[in-house]
Amino acid sequence: MADFVHATVMKTEVIEALAPRAGVFVDVTVGGGGHTEAILEADPNARVVALDRDSIALEASRARLARFGNRVTFVKTPFGHVLKALQGLGITTVTGLCADLGVSSPQLDDADRGMSFRREGPIDMRMDASEGETAIELIARLSDDQLADALYHYGEERRSRRIARSIKRALADNQLETTLDLRRAIVRAVGPVRVGGVDPATRTFQALRIAVNRELEELESLLAALPSIIEPGGVAAIISFHSLEDRLVKRAFHDRAVWQVLTKKPLVAGDEEGAANPRSRSAKLRSARRRGGSTILPPGNSLPPPSGDVSLPPPSMEIDDEGGDP
Repeated sequence: MADFVHATVMKTEVIEALAPRAGVFVDVTVGGGGHTEAILEADPNARVVALDRDSIALEASRARLARFGNRVTFVKTPFGHVLKALQGLGITTVTGLCADLGVSSPQLDDADRGMSFRREGPIDMRMDASEGETAIELIARLSDDQLADALYHYGEERRSRRIARSIKRALADNQLETTLDLRRAIVRAVGPVRVGGVDPATRTFQALRIAVNRELEELESLLAALPSIIEPGGVAAIISFHSLEDRLVKRAFHDRAVWQVLTKKPLVAGDEEGAANPRSRSAKLRSARRRGGSTILPPGNSLPPPSGDVSLPPPSMEIDDEGGDP
């Protein structure tokens, strides 16, 4: 098994929001298993459906959580497909849901994934390396203007036109083989100067990763499904790491007919956690309690014993109707 050592972000705050008790919870981004472990430890009658699109993360979390036996069931799927995952398990509603969005430290640290400009690797950036378009394939497919739009929309990169032209020129000149080549193309466009301590390649790498993994579309699908997933009185707790995600979560929880907001302002990691885990410094946690209302999932609220990872079929058109991939 590949190493997948990941510091759990804002674990205490997430558990305080969820207040685990008897019932079924869903961790839609199980990663290394830290939040799921905390839920299971908090109440012996709590059970968890653990989702992740990353096979390596699932393997690591299965090993970490093996001691809990059939109290946890694993599903390999993007978090935007949570509604379909629960339907596949015959679960009507859940007592609580948590999500830790964005890329994890093990994914950034793995050069073969190509998500970091600090490590030389292929220009891939997929969270699930078994399927989907790589970042270099995306770059090749998009026009200069389309690439610039993606960098601006997903990375909030104001110099997106210059950067896109430089990247496409490097591709045409066969000078775009690795992540370090990609960073060099960005630096040729905007210079090496760090703005506010941020590397000039940061926003472009973020934008390409988000586009490749359709992260905002997945989040929109998750948020649209929440009112049907969370039982009345249940809680959704979502950690975001950049303003694009946080705005979507804030907007979804703004529906006062559905949600009682528990965090008027997003919670952030404490100083001690920030010092121990620098990644946590950009984390923002928003949580909300589901008000009364109907649900749309089919009958059945039992969690079957796991017989290994449950791999759902590839996304199909019905996922589009739930607010997923356009």
